[in-house]
Amino acid sequence: MKVFRTLLITSILSTASVVFGQTAQTTPTSSVDSTIKTVKAKYEGGMFGFSKSEKGNLKLDDESARLVFLSKDNKEKFSIPYGALLVVYPQSKSVTSTTGRVVGVAPLPGARMLGSLIKENRRYLVLNFDDPDVAARGTVSFKLDNKEILNSVIEALGKKASLAKRGDAFFRPRRGDNSSN
Repeated sequence: MKVFRTLLITSILSTASVVFGQTAQTTPTSSVDSTIKTVKAKYEGGMFGFSKSEKGNLKLDDESARLVFLSKDNKEKFSIPYGALLVVYPQSKSVTSTTGRVVGVAPLPGARMLGSLIKENRRYLVLNFDDPDVAARGTVSFKLDNKEILNSVIEALGKKASLAKRGDAFFRPRRGDNSSN
């Protein structure tokens, strides 16, 4: 029994050190690729008539001037014209990782506290838009793999939709408002 407990504690601590070691490292900032065409994304919700979240691809369709969400089998689910975009911005959420949840339920003293310390950041692309089909505004969100891809998509959408930049976000100024910070 003592051998099992020792092995369990050793594996938990080595897993935690690997996870903490990876999150503590800083990655050098890379340039944003605004020529991006298609990225993997998970639709999280917000579009009228599409309530289920699903994995697929986001495609920047320059020929038709629109952002298209394609399902896993490359069928078009919905699209948003560039001209309908009002605000494009990133959002991140820090959550306990799967490893943290597994460590947290281990029957050891302090495991729950250790498990709650193992976090990961989830990155989301959030789009506010005027729905071209109905007289309503909507907010749709997509989960993307990492910060570099998220920033590239935001930069590309901002430029292609002729939006003004403010910090990390892009927005469509009101008519007659020429201020862009």
